[in-house]
Amino acid sequence: MVKWSQTPATVQEYIDLRAAAGLGIRTHQAAARGLTGALYAVWLREAGQLVGMGRVIGDGGCFALLADIAVHPDFQGQGWGCAITERLVTWCYAELPESCFISLIASKKAVSLYERAGFEHFIGMGRTIGPYRQIE
Repeated sequence: MVKWSQTPATVQEYIDLRAAAGLGIRTHQAAARGLTGALYAVWLREAGQLVGMGRVIGDGGCFALLADIAVHPDFQGQGWGCAITERLVTWCYAELPESCFISLIASKKAVSLYERAGFEHFIGMGRTIGPYRQIE
């Protein structure tokens, strides 16, 4: 049975779930550093295994970004992506200033999920330091 967990992802669990869910690849070094920088995170586990996650990252005042919203393919289509997003947004509304801008970057297949959660389309740009696999 899938349950919300207080046990954070290990670096390897984080890397593995991102890969399984089709998100961009992160190195062990990047993941270890990044996992310590969350303002808030939720974790889903089934029999101890990480099957879903999501994080809020940012400065905690002006900007917050929903990141790493991922559900293992074996558990997709059961509403977990929506539940993760809802928990993250609920936390943002409760804990962040009213003027805080909450953003995310969505793959094409996840756009409708985030639209249902009240997100609107904006135009943005970005880059990475090194090689990066583009998410379609």
